[in-house]
Order: sequence, then C-alpha cells, then structure tokens
Amino acid sequence: MAFLIGASPAPACGDPTSEPDLKKLAHLAVSENAPEALRAATVLRARGPEGLEAFLAVHGEAIQRHLSATALFPNSSNSAGADWQRLNRALDTISGQRDCSASRLYWHTDFEKAKASARSSGKPILSLRLLGRLDEEFSCANSRFFRTALYANAEVSQALRERFILHWQSVRPAPKITINFGDGRKLERTVTGNSIHYVLDVDGRPIDALPGLYGPKAFLRGLTRAENTATQFSSLAPEQREEFLRRYHQARLAAIAEEWNNDLVKVGGSLATSTTASSVAPVANKAPTAQAAAKITHGKRQLELPLLESLEPRSSMDSKALEARMDDATWAKIALLHAEDARLDQGSRLLMAKKNPDAFAAGKLALSKMFVEDPLIRAARQFERSMAEDTVRNEYLFHAKIHDWFAQDPAPTKDVGTLNEKVYAELFLTPSSDPWLGLKPNDAYSALDKDGIVRPTTTF
Repeated sequence: MAFLIGASPAPACGDPTSEPDLKKLAHLAVSENAPEALRAATVLRARGPEGLEAFLAVHGEAIQRHLSATALFPNSSNSAGADWQRLNRALDTISGQRDCSASRLYWHTDFEKAKASARSSGKPILSLRLLGRLDEEFSCANSRFFRTALYANAEVSQALRERFILHWQSVRPAPKITINFGDGRKLERTVTGNSIHYVLDVDGRPIDALPGLYGPKAFLRGLTRAENTATQFSSLAPEQREEFLRRYHQARLAAIAEEWNNDLVKVGGSLATSTTASSVAPVANKAPTAQAAAKITHGKRQLELPLLESLEPRSSMDSKALEARMDDATWAKIALLHAEDARLDQGSRLLMAKKNPDAFAAGKLALSKMFVEDPLIRAARQFERSMAEDTVRNEYLFHAKIHDWFAQDPAPTKDVGTLNEKVYAELFLTPSSDPWLGLKPNDAYSALDKDGIVRPTTTF
C-alpha cells in the first residue's frame, strides 16, 4: 500500500530555524535522494522536539493512514511501498527511537543537551540505560518490550512527551544470535541484557529508578511518584535535599514490604523472613552466568532461555545467585493480582500486528468480536501475563534494593553513571567487568578451536 507524500520542494534556504524552512526540511527528509533525505532528517533531529513536531505536522496524516491500514490489513505492511519506508526511516532518525510511528517521542542521546532542556523546561529527565541502541531493531529484549508495551501506549506516551525530557544511553552492545537452518531460513535474537529507566532532577541527579519491564499502569504510577519527588527535591534548600531523598526511599522500602506481604497473604502465604530485597545479589567471587541474568525477568526468560541453554547445556548456575526467591508458582499467583497493571492498549496491539504481519491476523480486532483464537490475541495475552509477573518481581526485588541503596548509602546514588554500574553488576548480573556477559563460562569445555572465540582485529 503506497502513500503519496508529495514531491520534494526546493532545498531549504535562509534561516533554518524558521517555521517554513522546518516544513521544507520535513518534505526533504522523505526525498528519494537518500543523501539529501538524511541531511534534512539530521537537521530536524538537531532541532530537538521542535524538529519532530514539524515532521509530524507535515506527515501526520500519512502516518495515521498507514497505522489504520495496518489495523485492517496487517499483511499490507510488508508491501507499504518505498514512500512509507522513507517516511518511517526519517521519523526514526529524527526521534532517536525505533518504531517512533507508534510513540511519537523525541529522545536525546546527548546527556548534556538533555540536562540543558530539563533546566530550561523545569521537567525531570527520564534516562533509559540499555544494551544496544533504542533506534535499532535489535536492542536488548526489555527495551524492545518498552517500545511495544510502554512507549506505544497512549497514556504513557502522552505522559512522557508532556512531563519529561527523554534521554537514552547504550551501556554496551546487545549480544545477538543468528541460528542458520541451512535452507535459507534464519532465526535472529538478542540474548541477555536488561534495561532501566532513571528519573533524574534537572541537573541529572538520580531521584529514583524503575528497573526492567513494568506494565503500563504500574510504570505510570512509578513515574508519577518519582516525578513528584523530583519536584519536591528541587524546591528544597540544597542542605535539605539529601535527607529528604533518604526519607523518601525509606518510606518506599517500607511500603513495598507491606504491599508484598499483603499480596502473599492474599495468595495464601506470608512474607518469609528469608525473602529480602537483597536476595538477588550475585555470589561473591563468581561471575554470574547469562542464564542467571536471563532468569531474573520472566518475559526475557521465555524469549532467551531456550537459546542460552542450547549454547550452554551443561552450565551450572549457582542457586545462591537468586537465593531466597519465592517459587515461580507464587510469583504467578501474585502477578494475577496485578493483571490490570499490564494490559496492552490498542496502540501496543497495533504495533505488535505491524511488526508480525504474517503471524497475526490483526484485522479481526477491527472487523469482528469473534477473535478468541486469533494468534495476536493469544500472543498479547501471554505477553500481558509475563509483563505482570515482571512487574511484581521488579518492584518487590529490584526496586526495593534500589530504595535500600538510596536510604542506606547515598554516595553511589548521587551520580547516574556510578549507580548504573552498581545496578548492572548487582541487580542485572551483567557487570562491566565481564566482557562476555556470562555467555562464556570458564569451566565449560566446548571442543572448539580457541573455545569458539573470535576477537576483533586491531588495525593501525
């Protein structure tokens, strides 16, 4: 299905910040002349959210037509034509995010520019740290889930656009696996890795963090709570701020323990004294494995563990790395109590259909109520269950531990880079000290020359 975007006008001239020239650049960004289109998109990106808004003002109707067509005829997205491909490529370039057509969000990748925008607007910063890049398809699994379940969600997208300055930074590349079946078919996936959203004040000081995947409603609650805290923090005299923040995290730590205990009572149990926020700390002097890192989140575990186990079938994960955790059945019961927090809205479901047109007959969503066995419905339902479980695990285990860090020792929490190192090492079990992210155990024999390792060639 093609979209008539219109012929490219003459190159922009004069003041590049003027409104007419921004519109011209928006047309040029979808030019058939690829270098010209890239130059225009790059200029629009440099203009920040204003550049994205100018592009959306020109092409918003074409984007909406494409999304509406995808809802009715999902298979048509494979043949949307060169016009749509150019538009979509420009949109992602300007925004700094893959799948921007579903979110319409602008992301800074320069932290100093993000802080400058925060200071001028008075808005807190939401800084995403991830493996891989948010503007590429194969970023880590959780960041892909963010693009689907959170950024494409209408309420979340509006909140992010109106109330935060958005920023992302890649911690390291996302490991990628390609399984070649030898007959032209390939299966591509990323393995291991996790992501975290930091809420920062206008100067970049960490206020709170939401580790891993949360359901949309739970994510919004966490954002709102952290946003209000950031506003109060900034309004205080400098000498009062650290004590205020410490007390906030102490209160949240106590609230999480109470909420967790209440949930356990509801499902027929009680809070075990051995189940603490620190129960996910890695074993001392032993590098965590990629399997351990994959198992700490339910959604990623379903996607990645079959691949990891095929790579390392004899790996021996030390159970103490996840000691004192509740069993899976109990987590699943608690997740059911919070199922509404993880409901996907129409925008998220449309993005799922758009990215999987051959697998999902999404037209049934709009044409009929008789879709109980629709593949998209089944996949969405399973995704929601996994996301609900991720939500409670992340809140009760990871977020509680982060609150404890803020409450007990503020030193490593004052700088987002230092805090992020601690998060990836002690919560996500993928420390920067391990270049192989747990995928290469030292005590496993592979029977491969050089243990199957290929190192980059350094040239001078």
